[in-house]
Amino acid sequence: MSAVIDTIAGPLRAHPASALAVGAPERAIAFDAQGPVSLARFLREVNGVAARLPAATRAINLCEDRYRFLVAFCAAAARGQTTLLPSSRAPAVIEQVRAAHPGAYCIAEDAGDGATPPHHYLLPGTLPQAESVLPWIDDNALVAVGFTSGSTGQPLATPKRWGSFRTSTAQNLVALAGLLAEAPGAMTPLVATVPPQHMYGMEMSVLLPLLGPLTVHSARPFFPGDIVRALGDAAAPPLLVTSPVHLRTLLQSGVALPPLAGIVCSTAPLPPELARAAEVRYRCEVRELFGSTETCVIARRRTAMENAWTPLPGVRLLPQPDGTAVHAAHLARPVVLADLVELHPDDRFTLRGRHADQLEIAGKRASLGDLTRQLLALPGVVDGVVLQLDGHDDGGVRRIAALVVAPGLDEASILQALRGQCDPVFLPRRLRCVERLPRNDTGKLPRQALLDLLQG
Repeated sequence: MSAVIDTIAGPLRAHPASALAVGAPERAIAFDAQGPVSLARFLREVNGVAARLPAATRAINLCEDRYRFLVAFCAAAARGQTTLLPSSRAPAVIEQVRAAHPGAYCIAEDAGDGATPPHHYLLPGTLPQAESVLPWIDDNALVAVGFTSGSTGQPLATPKRWGSFRTSTAQNLVALAGLLAEAPGAMTPLVATVPPQHMYGMEMSVLLPLLGPLTVHSARPFFPGDIVRALGDAAAPPLLVTSPVHLRTLLQSGVALPPLAGIVCSTAPLPPELARAAEVRYRCEVRELFGSTETCVIARRRTAMENAWTPLPGVRLLPQPDGTAVHAAHLARPVVLADLVELHPDDRFTLRGRHADQLEIAGKRASLGDLTRQLLALPGVVDGVVLQLDGHDDGGVRRIAALVVAPGLDEASILQALRGQCDPVFLPRRLRCVERLPRNDTGKLPRQALLDLLQG
């Protein structure tokens, strides 16, 4: 593993540019039910697509097929173009991104209906090929712009440079130590349920296959049966990269999974009881990763057995009144997160909520995260969230509201149950039962979608 990390991180100190991918030409970068795709074929298709991309500086990658996303991302990078990664594929969101980046075009799969939407480049069914030349990318090249999910407000744009991606990928390989194949030249298959447009999906299912000893499944399986089939395509026990929402659905479905190298989870807090249940059912380690669009992955833990997080190499945290400053080798400057942490003497840390989640009403304190956990612990509650509204009442207090998925229960019975769990001042003043919460592809809850649902 150390040789791979040196291969990725070492050139950053000595060269202004570095290879787009590592490994021998015959090694598998991707696979599906038809078998593996070699690095040599991948590079032929990257160069073939790159030669046909429109002349522009920005591209919005909308490909759902993970292999085609990978080809399109690398083709754009080879052309010197920046890939924009919107938090949603909704047309309104795409138009907002295009409006903020004039001249940007979309890369998507050809639907086969003969129609090409405006400002789109459609990847054909059979990808064009050119010479299998390995592109080199300037470490300072702006290869991507990620957008936050909007769970705390409007999505924010975060630029990502190639050198930063390479350094953070070397750190991520350390975060996955013990879950990856150790034999020289061995490749660990990876199946991901999260979209590549999300930064967690980008790090785990795009950058790791490019720069590490992993090969990724081309699909993005969503339903339990699809996940089982994708895992079954792997030639060796695969690593499952997923979210708490997908992991809970898998457990509830009762489907049997083939032997796994491990499970990696992120995008939302992973309840310890869920991690323990998954480890017992699937007989492998469940490793949770902590990070953000702004910072990428910065820490890891085995949630079934520990509460504290271990920072990745080169990561240093400095608590401050409004959150935590993150210093890391892959960050050009410190990034301040809203998360509040408690540092331990061994350099590990414990999360203590988010600054924006802290509530103070009538001299009493609580957090939205704790209130949500109390709501989810009620018998009959399948899903739910507690949030604080924007406006103030006549006393200047921002009221609390809740959305709940609880078939067979009504609002009155849920509120009555909550009265036995939390202080009356923190009871939701508005509680609505809904069929489902407006979770996005990674299980997050955009704030505006929650507010719209409350008003609905």
